[in-house]
Amino acid sequence: MKKELPACPVETTLMLISDRWKVLIIRDLLDGTKRFGELKKSIGSISQKVLTSNLRAMEESGLLTRKVYPEVPPKVEYTLTETGYSLEPILDAMKEWGIHYKKIVDEQEIR
Repeated sequence: MKKELPACPVETTLMLISDRWKVLIIRDLLDGTKRFGELKKSIGSISQKVLTSNLRAMEESGLLTRKVYPEVPPKVEYTLTETGYSLEPILDAMKEWGIHYKKIVDEQEIR
């Protein structure tokens, strides 16, 4: 069954990455494959339940893949797909905008 997507392309993008955790997960996976614990440690204040939920949603939408190794304890790795990596320019633009905005705010506080 085909997923129904919004008519607006911006809305489609927001649907996939609007959650702040998803953006941070993508940011971390842009550097390469990570295990669950590495993601949790890097992101910080996210709960295990919320991280798991976001990773599952991102896998379902085709942004990342999950590889389970048959060992004890289980080893699971997450990697961005080509579609996930294609979001890098968007995150780069968000980073640049954030730097610019922070600079403006900092200059206003100095005055």
